Amino acid sequence: MIKPLEGIRVLDCSQFLSAPSAGLKLADLGAEVIKIEKKGGGDICRQLYVSNFKIDNDSSLFHAINRNKKGLELDMKTEKAQIFFKKLVKTADVVLINFRPGVARKLNLDAESIHKINPKIVYGEITGYGENSPWSSWPGQDLLVQGMSGICYLNGDREQDPLPFGLSMADLAAGEHLCQGILAGLFNAQRTGEGCVIQTELLTSLMDLQFESFTTFLNNGNELPVRSGFHNANPYLDAPYGIYTTKNGYLAIAMCPITKLADLLDYQELANFIKTHTVEQDSDEIKRMLQTKLLTQPTEHWLAILQPADIWCTKVLNWQQMDNAGLFEELKMKQEIHSSEGKHFYTTRCPIRIDGEIFTSEKGAPTLGEDNVKFGIKEE
Repeated sequence: MIKPLEGIRVLDCSQFLSAPSAGLKLADLGAEVIKIEKKGGGDICRQLYVSNFKIDNDSSLFHAINRNKKGLELDMKTEKAQIFFKKLVKTADVVLINFRPGVARKLNLDAESIHKINPKIVYGEITGYGENSPWSSWPGQDLLVQGMSGICYLNGDREQDPLPFGLSMADLAAGEHLCQGILAGLFNAQRTGEGCVIQTELLTSLMDLQFESFTTFLNNGNELPVRSGFHNANPYLDAPYGIYTTKNGYLAIAMCPITKLADLLDYQELANFIKTHTVEQDSDEIKRMLQTKLLTQPTEHWLAILQPADIWCTKVLNWQQMDNAGLFEELKMKQEIHSSEGKHFYTTRCPIRIDGEIFTSEKGAPTLGEDNVKFGIKEE
């Protein structure tokens, strides 16, 4: 099957995670993505380690984000590189950046400069907080954005401190939103022959993830959600919604009638309690009672009772348990990648199917300047 974005050329001038993750999605869908890095050190993400695990002397993070791309090394502060880049822009369909405000203009990588060269370009940009906001000069760093966005007050129990996600949620959300905008821009460019500027911010993207909760907040007098005091999983959802400890692990239970749950668990104390109390007023106490009961048996025991009765529940898995349970294999979520220096490693695939087909590519991330010679760039 021909991938839907084959024939589309993307100049990925971005770094770290947010915009490069959008470039990765475009590459997986068939676009030719050319990662353009600064002379000398390249993308700072090459040396951004979360462990001591390296691939081809670069961080595993860099390889995860930039696989399936070509690579150029350019000193955009030189006239020679600027001339070459302008020629490249004339052949491209998309440009991606995520610099601090003002940096792109200094390097002639701003939207106005790019569109003077190629008016059909779809120009995609991610900033931390927007170019003209009061916080535009602040560092666009994921944890800081999580702290500003309110999302940390959705996690953890009521008496706990604000709790951030264990993922770079702002970067990931902004990358997905930028990719959506780029695809819309490409469709519009093919229809009208005109390019456009696609912009999103880490902060607005993280706010968008909370659209359900914000809709309630903005329409009920700005009343803050109250996290459960025990096993909170969503401040707007009452018991039994949460994760519980069992005799040998953990069990997640979603929405279901407490009376039905008490009956299935043969839990008369809970059945009697609910006769004189409400879930809305006594959610935490109900959760504590459930926790006491669920600790008496292994997870598998409870699943054997609850799942046949159509109770939405599951064993809570760590990564090793996921792998042992065959999730990666059954969903074909693991693909083998070959690095430029011949090393083999595994990563996840693009999660999108088209007409039932899964898109994979074994091409790893480029070494710094790997494709300079192929593009006719000579060493200075």
